[in-house]
Amino acid sequence: MKKRKGGCLRFLLRFLLIWLFVLLLLIGFRLFKEHKFAQGEKDVEAYQEIPYQEDSEGEEKFALHYYYSLLSNKEEKRIYREIYQGLKNREDEIYIHCKDANQANRILGEVLRDYPDFFWCDGGVSSTSYEMDSGQEPYTIVSPEYNCSLEEKQARQEQIDSAVREVLQGISMDASDYDKILYVYEYIVNSVEYDLEAPDNQNIYSSLAGKRSVCAGYSKAAQYLLERLGITTIYVTGTANETNSHAWNMVQCGGEYYHLDTTWGDPVYQLAEGEEASQWENITYDYMCCNDVEINRTHKADVEYPLPECTGMSWNYYVVNGMYYDSYDSDTALNALNGAINERRNPTVFKYFDEASYQQAKEEILGSLVHIAAQNLCSIYGLGEVQYYYEDRPELCKLTIYWQY
Repeated sequence: MKKRKGGCLRFLLRFLLIWLFVLLLLIGFRLFKEHKFAQGEKDVEAYQEIPYQEDSEGEEKFALHYYYSLLSNKEEKRIYREIYQGLKNREDEIYIHCKDANQANRILGEVLRDYPDFFWCDGGVSSTSYEMDSGQEPYTIVSPEYNCSLEEKQARQEQIDSAVREVLQGISMDASDYDKILYVYEYIVNSVEYDLEAPDNQNIYSSLAGKRSVCAGYSKAAQYLLERLGITTIYVTGTANETNSHAWNMVQCGGEYYHLDTTWGDPVYQLAEGEEASQWENITYDYMCCNDVEINRTHKADVEYPLPECTGMSWNYYVVNGMYYDSYDSDTALNALNGAINERRNPTVFKYFDEASYQQAKEEILGSLVHIAAQNLCSIYGLGEVQYYYEDRPELCKLTIYWQY
């Protein structure tokens, strides 16, 4: 009996030890599994896939745009293309391959310089860069500020497209570079009113749809229209009259670069800036394709970006129309005055290459030649007296005579 009882006890102890061992195994396995699962969640979080903006446009789409061409390396060009695509899609957050938020903000500005199309973004932006502890590539989230909703954007685009179709019907794609540039220059000056209070005045919606803008709207509209006519155009920023922030364009005409300032072609702008504007002249052509020498008399481009040199004057408006003179000649000046009188034209413009020639011309034309021409006018039209007016622009080396017929 005792032997049988002792055997039962040993069996019970073995059973308890086995059960305890199995229990410990189960607990250990569960703890191990929970630890690995938690570690796996951490790894997934650390190595989450960043939703980078799709770079779906080919390199050739951007190659001819000026500020894109200035980018120093492939990495910056990729950032440019990612921001372009994000703006095009009107993304609230644009994830880009960039570790420097300031670099991202700068490149967004360069996209907007190349693409006046993005009227829904005037350049306001906040960007945040992220460094990953796991060794993953750093990235930046760009958050542009948009000036209209998606629905408003679509409605405004339709208004812009309608205006552009109407404008481009007036000029042939087969026209010369000069004729295309002149056509756009005159269209903007004649159709857009300079207005500091114009809404959305930093983009093309203000100028092409609203017909009221400031220099940014004028210049971006010129860029937008000329690029659709096949004219290479650059958006330029700087100052005018030494202190005022300003924007204008550079254009390629006949294979050479020229400056183009549609804002300063508008006499209403001169009035807004406190200068007298001629009541006889609807458009000022001093900035219709001029060189660096001419533009630098009144404008100064920002030094942040290198710009092409503008050295020629072959396609300057006054050169093309025979009103630009390398030096002063009295016979030439008198013939110009009499020619205008014979054809009953206004005004007669004398624009000179340098200040010395201009000063000599001003002294002799106003001192004697204009009186000789006035006698000719009286004789031709049987008048007893003649009235004339002149506009003196020494900063432009230009003298303009207006006859009252």
